[in-house]
Amino acid sequence: MAGRGEMPQTSWLRRDLAGLAAILAFAAIGYALFPDNLALLTRILAVALLVLSLDLVTGFCGIATLGHAALYGAGAYAAGMAAVQWNVTDPLAMLAISAAGGALAGLVSGAVILRGHGLAQLVLSIAVVHLFHEVANKASAYTGGSDGLSGIAPDPVFGLFEFDLWGRTAYGLGVALLVIVFVLLRLVVRSPFGMLCRGIRQDPVRVRAMGASVQGTLLKMYVISGAVAGLGGGLNALSTQVVGLDSLSFTLSAEALVMLVLGGTGSLYGALVGTIAFMGFEDFVSAANPFHWLTIVGALLIAVVLFAPRGLYGSAAMLLARFKGRHG
Repeated sequence: MAGRGEMPQTSWLRRDLAGLAAILAFAAIGYALFPDNLALLTRILAVALLVLSLDLVTGFCGIATLGHAALYGAGAYAAGMAAVQWNVTDPLAMLAISAAGGALAGLVSGAVILRGHGLAQLVLSIAVVHLFHEVANKASAYTGGSDGLSGIAPDPVFGLFEFDLWGRTAYGLGVALLVIVFVLLRLVVRSPFGMLCRGIRQDPVRVRAMGASVQGTLLKMYVISGAVAGLGGGLNALSTQVVGLDSLSFTLSAEALVMLVLGGTGSLYGALVGTIAFMGFEDFVSAANPFHWLTIVGALLIAVVLFAPRGLYGSAAMLLARFKGRHG
């Protein structure tokens, strides 16, 4: 009986180790192939954290939101303001502050967004990101307003690795951060708390009848999601050493949702695949055809939605499972 109980755990462990190996392999390949474009790769890592955080609330909880950039931007501004206003220049401390800023933004925005359902929830999320954007624009004494927050000068990581013009330190820090966050989120989504969130997505009435707090559970996940998104914003602030209003834009929220759908919702792997595919393809096409690249990207998205409705990762996983079933 013990052997039977250990099989699923062994399967999860193997899958997680394979996922970590894939992340590290892609990171190494990216560093080897694009040593002069590490700024873009670091940007992909930061946005990947945003999409992972969006998957927590949309894919696992079923919360409709187009305002997740508010959490990402809150983390970026928290890290930037800590450096500029309060001289907190240790990069790890700045990341911790960005996570706290994102979590606080998640608590505030989640309390508002969770008051609605369906389309009302979607509208509330759009209103939230616009409010955050306007607050950052008006509070120019602290945020720099439309000019952005500059003058961010982080110290070397552990006092050894300086943030250079090539972006090597920022990239290495981003890879380490993504690996740590990915491991922690895998534990969260497989925990009883994560299972409860899945249950709420499928049947909130039944979960409520069982005595669980639906609103409280969703708000907790929103706070966790905010911390992860805030880390993405903090990483971007460390990498670029500038925080602008674009980190709080509705466009970023919409693109994050597109990346999640492209990779596949309800799967952390899908969030990573969607981010890499979208941002990599966007960069390649915009460089190859700067006049019609949006048309090409739009055609790709239409093709994926029509022929791979579960997303790139979800559809690939389904095909692999069918193949194993036929040849098992």
